[in-house]
Amino acid sequence: MAVKEPGAILLVACYELGHQPLAVAWPAAFLEREGYAPAVMDVSVEPFDAERVRRAKLVAISVPMHTALRLGVAVAERVRALNAACHIAFYGLYATLNADHLLAGVANSVMSGEIDAALVDLARRLDLSPDRAGQGEDSPTSVASKPGARAVPLTVLDKLKFPVPSRAKLPSLKKYAHLERDGGLELVGYVEASRGCKHMCRHCPIPPVYGGRFFIVPVEVLLADVRQQVDAGASHVTFGDPDFLNGPGHALAVARALHDEFPGLSFDFTAKIEHLLRHRDRLPELARLGCAFVVSAAESLSDAVLDHLDKGHTRADIEAAVRLVSAAGIALRPTWVPFTPWTTLDDYRELLDFVDAHQLVDAIDPVQYSIRLLVPPGSLLLESPALRPFLGELVKDQFHHSWTHPDPRMETLQREVSAVVAAAADQREDAAVTFHRVRALADRAAGAAARMFTPPAPDRKRPPRLTEPWFC
Repeated sequence: MAVKEPGAILLVACYELGHQPLAVAWPAAFLEREGYAPAVMDVSVEPFDAERVRRAKLVAISVPMHTALRLGVAVAERVRALNAACHIAFYGLYATLNADHLLAGVANSVMSGEIDAALVDLARRLDLSPDRAGQGEDSPTSVASKPGARAVPLTVLDKLKFPVPSRAKLPSLKKYAHLERDGGLELVGYVEASRGCKHMCRHCPIPPVYGGRFFIVPVEVLLADVRQQVDAGASHVTFGDPDFLNGPGHALAVARALHDEFPGLSFDFTAKIEHLLRHRDRLPELARLGCAFVVSAAESLSDAVLDHLDKGHTRADIEAAVRLVSAAGIALRPTWVPFTPWTTLDDYRELLDFVDAHQLVDAIDPVQYSIRLLVPPGSLLLESPALRPFLGELVKDQFHHSWTHPDPRMETLQREVSAVVAAAADQREDAAVTFHRVRALADRAAGAAARMFTPPAPDRKRPPRLTEPWFC
């Protein structure tokens, strides 16, 4: 197959949780399978390349999360200034959620869901290939490519035939998040065993796009992807699935196949609290197969808040999950949304007490104590009567709806905690020291006496963690 105009397509990653961007590697593989030779650029770890931009006729920007979208819009503006004629497409979870703003500004098209084949179709429609046989003129992507036509946001939920992700042109794994374990740093690979999610948590950006559907990646494709990352030096792999246990049978098959071929390779995954409880009997086997830690979106200890978010678990469930995961020999790394309109100051202080009492201080990145509920356009929370009394306007250039806490102390506390954890991250401060600072702020907000703090030993054994602490 002849290669079609190298560099005419540029795939741009802006931020993918500190990992080598799978959301670029996979579309690149789909395009290469059809004879294209896309260029790639990851502005989170390498300089903006003006020459690659000038050569491109299609620049596709990956926006799988809020941080990536904010960075992606800035990238798109630079692209447009350098290459006014190119077609700029945004793809990923936050693309169609913010379609109105993007299409009114720098974007020619936006797409979300299982978009890889749709990007190939868009390349054909933009005449990046001489071969357009069999392509009808009524495709949604063709509308976005016609000069002067109003673009139509595209959500694709078709089952795809996955190639092995193409990583050869991406920056080295050395430039991305490492695993910190036993005082050393190790290279980390990043894969997905499934895409989408079958759950409908109201604050999550996945349900408005996937509507409760998820798609399995064949074991042989995943193993081939792991193989190339192990060859590049990875000794640990993160499963980036929204929930690794959405398909528990598939998850175990993947973990067993991984261990059979790479018995020394460890891994981590993300799973809901309710799945950890439902599949508790599988946790010891996952530990034996190499699971080092599990990330779980606990979000809150308040049953009222959990109900508003439709999380599907309770505080008692969180407590049970902490015990079960630890008993299986796996570290649990819960994540939180501690600032919501319904979270009281007592709730916040109780969360910190819980973290301390269950010896989770070293398992939680301090940024988690600062997270404020994000309400993007299209969020299921916008349908919730419980949010309406606190909801403000859409902040268009920030891609979220504002909201105000009924207790001004919580607004002040959120700002103070955010400043403290940001400064601590810059200084690489010990998580236990930062935790104490946050707790002191919360106690002061409540008018409570300051607590004594005894710094823990700096050489204490800590659970394994990734060096990138951000989650959204």
